[in-house]
Amino acid sequence: MTAQISFAEFEASLGRESHPPVRLSVPLRALWLEGKGDWSGAHALAQAADLSKNEARDGAWVHAHLHRKEEDAANAAYWYARAGRPVATGDLAAEWREIAATLLKSAESG
Repeated sequence: MTAQISFAEFEASLGRESHPPVRLSVPLRALWLEGKGDWSGAHALAQAADLSKNEARDGAWVHAHLHRKEEDAANAAYWYARAGRPVATGDLAAEWREIAATLLKSAESG
């Protein structure tokens, strides 16, 4: 079970911590790593989340964001479809915040 953490705490941990909080879901840890600039580590975790039945859709959403960031539109579109989400076209930082806030809220209610 993942522990509850607010978006403000999640974002603040990027400046305080060297590793993502382990109490977060795998997709949130991937997003945290991306927030720290570790695209490769984030990608590896997003792929791991895809193997988990419970985290596959959330992991696919993070995975899509990562491929969008690397400007691989076709690969990103595939992962948005797997996540059941429309292809994002707006600001990458805003999308990162949206994903984080949504997944944190989901963890809070779940």
